[in-house]
Amino acid sequence: MSEFWRYAEYGFNFVFTIRNYHFFLFLVALTIPYTFKEWKKVMLLAAIFTIGYVIALLLSAFGVVHIRESTIGFLIPMAILVTAVFNLFSSAKSSKGIHINIVGFITLFLGMIYGLTFSEYFKSVFSGNQSDKIVSLLEFAIGIASAETLIVTAVLILTYLIHTFFRSSKRDVTLVLSAFAIGVVVPEIISHPVWK
Repeated sequence: MSEFWRYAEYGFNFVFTIRNYHFFLFLVALTIPYTFKEWKKVMLLAAIFTIGYVIALLLSAFGVVHIRESTIGFLIPMAILVTAVFNLFSSAKSSKGIHINIVGFITLFLGMIYGLTFSEYFKSVFSGNQSDKIVSLLEFAIGIASAETLIVTAVLILTYLIHTFFRSSKRDVTLVLSAFAIGVVVPEIISHPVWK
């Protein structure tokens, strides 16, 4: 049982290290178009995201997929940019009018990108034989999913409080936070070695 908690704790702590602020920023960008009343839809997207990164973790951990770390480092801010730009263009619509199929497909793809990042960290902390790898990997993913649920819930509560006490519209909050996310990642994308 202690082994379970060890890998789950690794996954949880991995999300909350300062160098992984991209993950936090992505989840904020994913969550902000939705209200607290739409928490089921947000949790569905979070579950789709989890499926995406578990698939990528499995493929990478067993050597099926190999992507350079520099490429992953480029794809992650691009994932945030895509999500934030999507928010800007869809902010005028009600989130009820946004097709969950489109957002779900994008979320699954972005989850796979993040899974490749998680897999590098997982490989660095994993010890044991190959037969234990899949169990440890799923425990690690549970830790990440726990952190993800905590972040999504906190964002939903925070945006609810902003809407309630400051009378800010959902559209305004979405535009401001999406613009902030874009402002953070665009300089990283422009200065990334992939362009050189």
